[in-house]
This record gives sequence, C-alpha cells and structure tokens, in this order.
Amino acid sequence: MATIRTINPATGVELGTFEEDDELYVESKLAAADLAVTALAEAGWHARATWMRAAADLLDAETEEVAASVTAEMGKPIVQARQEVSKSARAMRFYADHAEAFLAPQSLDDPGVVGASSAGARYEPLGVVLAVMPWNYPIWQVVRFAAPALMAGNAGLLKHASIVPRSALYLGELFRRAGFPEGSFSTLLIGSSRVEGIVRDPRVAAVTLTGSEGAGRAVARAAGDSLKKVVLELGGSDPFVVMPSADLETAVRTAVSARTSNNGQACINAKRFIVHKDVYDAFSVAFVEQMAALVVGDPAEESTQIGPLASESGLRDIEELVEDARAKGAEILTGGDRRSGHGWFYPPTVVAAITPKMRLFAEEAFGPVAALYKVSSLDQALQVANVLDFGLGSAFWSTDQTEIDAAIRGIESGAVFINGMTISYPELPFGGIKRSGFGRELSVEGIREFCNLKTVWVA
Repeated sequence: MATIRTINPATGVELGTFEEDDELYVESKLAAADLAVTALAEAGWHARATWMRAAADLLDAETEEVAASVTAEMGKPIVQARQEVSKSARAMRFYADHAEAFLAPQSLDDPGVVGASSAGARYEPLGVVLAVMPWNYPIWQVVRFAAPALMAGNAGLLKHASIVPRSALYLGELFRRAGFPEGSFSTLLIGSSRVEGIVRDPRVAAVTLTGSEGAGRAVARAAGDSLKKVVLELGGSDPFVVMPSADLETAVRTAVSARTSNNGQACINAKRFIVHKDVYDAFSVAFVEQMAALVVGDPAEESTQIGPLASESGLRDIEELVEDARAKGAEILTGGDRRSGHGWFYPPTVVAAITPKMRLFAEEAFGPVAALYKVSSLDQALQVANVLDFGLGSAFWSTDQTEIDAAIRGIESGAVFINGMTISYPELPFGGIKRSGFGRELSVEGIREFCNLKTVWVA
C-alpha cells in the first residue's frame, strides 16, 4: 500500500506519514457500516440526538487541538480554523434538534381522494453513504454531511483528501467516542484510484462528493452506472456585483473577506468582482489598498490573515493563471508574485483588464486572486455574472429594489446574497447548478437527500 504524507504548507516540513488501509481493513469497515445501519435505526431519534450532542461537546472541548492540527495540515489561519470547528459543532446541534421534525411522516388531510383510509409518505435512511471530501475545510465539509446523514439513520464512510489524514482520522473516531454504534462513521485512508471500487460496492447506497469537477465526473459516472444516488458540490467562480447605489465602504470590506477567507481556497469565495463604471474607480482603489494591507505569514500566529496555499501544486496553478493573464495584457494592480523563502505563499492579488483569451477569465482561481471587471449597466453586469458554466454562489450589492429583484431572478446560481458575502449556514440549503454540481446540503433539504421518500397507502 502507498504511503500518505502530510506536509506543513507554511514550512514545507513533513508532519507525519500514514500507510494506506489494506483491502482487509476496508472490507471490515464496509461490513461494520452495513451492520451499523440496523443499529442506528433501532436506536431511534432520542439516542441519535444524544450521541450527536455528545460529539458536538467533544468538538467544542477539543477546539484548540483540532484547530491547530487543521492549520498545520492545510495552512488555514488559526482564527479561521477555530471558527470552522465551532461552526461544525453548531451544525451537529442543529440536526440533533431538528432532524426528527425534518423527517416527520407526512399525511394527506383527505386520504379519501386516493381511495384510502390513510395515505402519505415517510422518510427512511438509504443505508451506507460514502463521502469523498476535500481538504479546504477539513472538519466542516465532513460534518455538514455526517450530522444530517447520521441523524437520519444512515452510516457514513469517509474518504478524505490525502493531505489532511490527521483530520480524517480524528473524525473517524469522533462519533464512536460520542457513543454512536461501532461502524456508524469510519474513515478510509485510501487513494483516489480506489474510490470507484467503494462506490460500486453493493453495500454502499449513495455517494456525496465535494471537490473538483474532474473528481465529480468520475464519481458520478461510477454512481450512475451503479444506479446510486449522488450529491455533488463542485467548483465555483462566484460573481460579486457592485452597483452605484451600494454602500461602497461596506462592499469593499466585504469583498476583501469574500475573496481571501480560507486563503482564497473556497468554492464559494467571490472570485469575479463585477463593478459598475460609476463606482469602479473608487471601488478599485479601496479594494486594492485593503487587499495589499492584509497580513501574510505563519498561519499559527493570531495576527495572520493570509496563510500559505495548501499544496505546492496549488501554488503552481495560481502562478500559472496569473502569469498567463499578465502575458496576455492583464493589469496586475497588487501582488502577482509568489513570496520567496519557505512555504507555499502567494500574496493577495488583484487583476484587471481581463479578456476571454486569458485562462483567468474562465477557470476557477483557487487562491487569493481577484478578477476585476468594469460594466456599464445592470444588464451587462448580469451577463458577465452568468457567462461562465459555474453556478454555485453569488453576491449582489445595491440599495435599488428593482435592481435587487432583477438580480435575484437573473443570476444563475444556487445562492444569491444581497449586500453580503456567500456563506453556508446549517439553516439554509447549500449547493450549485451547472458545472458547480447538483443536489443540496444543509437545512431540511440536506437531510432528505439521503432518504427514501416512501409513499404509504392504507385501504
């Protein structure tokens, strides 16, 4: 079996090595998960909620340890790592509190219209669900699947990104420690080449993946060929539209956070800043100034706002996107050159005068690089916002209600945030359209994704 290495992206120093799980171990986890589905169903709502709250308590108690590990593995600033852990615990409690009501049986008020004495529908768990998860939110991405899946009575198998094995192993034990039956949630340390075999295993009922478009297509092919439910949350190149009536000071401050949170490595980061010509110059000057002022450095330091990119390959990808744009006539307003020395650091960067011939126009920039566009009308702003095949999140800034209504109707995405930045909340459904994926996570829709909606008719 191959060796999995985890490297601190701020220093390039190896943190540890882990051996991939062999086939015998994987088989034991599949068998345990299959058995756990029955145990979870027999336990009932109250027991599952009690265990989920216990898992949240453990996560809260271990916040500092978990956050430090996340920062060391993938470079997230420590303040943001703590926020991620806290948000995950909150999502656990949200589903512990609401799952039973979300999945309550439904009954027709007048079953006689279908010739029955009673008729309706009920939600039942599908069984074992495989989760293929990314490195950028090592705790949150997993919990936003695991909390609703386990509360619904499904068992979970986690194939986490190979650069965060410590986070993966922690999560693999967290739910067992909280009291869930053996096999309810397990981590598999395997390479991506072995995922298809797990997807096709008859004990796996469904698959969820958050990651790249290529990974999503591969998993969707295998799941589709096996006729299994799949939810995909893929890439995004979210637009951030600013109209003349916007509160410019707040819009700029929010734009900086929206582009650079998680070191600019989030699918829902705002990446394309589409600004009306009447406020373009003022927005550009303030935006560049604030981006340039961000503190780049050791992510373990409390004052750091931008840490390293998570991998050397990710750094190369960002460099190549910016260099391609520069070579084809783009204006680099700040940043644009990697930091010398140890670690995979890239500075906050703003690029203007972008044209369709540049890769940055159409490709997702997974790092702190903002693309700036000038438009002359609302119609042009919406056209630029929708020109790509991505459709995850979006933000629209205006105080004109007519413009706001047009944006809500017209922006092609899974979410539109008015005068704010796109964020995922346990209370709201999350997901995309077009090449950003399909299906929804979180809220009531997220827990129902991996349930069988069974119609029940009684004579």
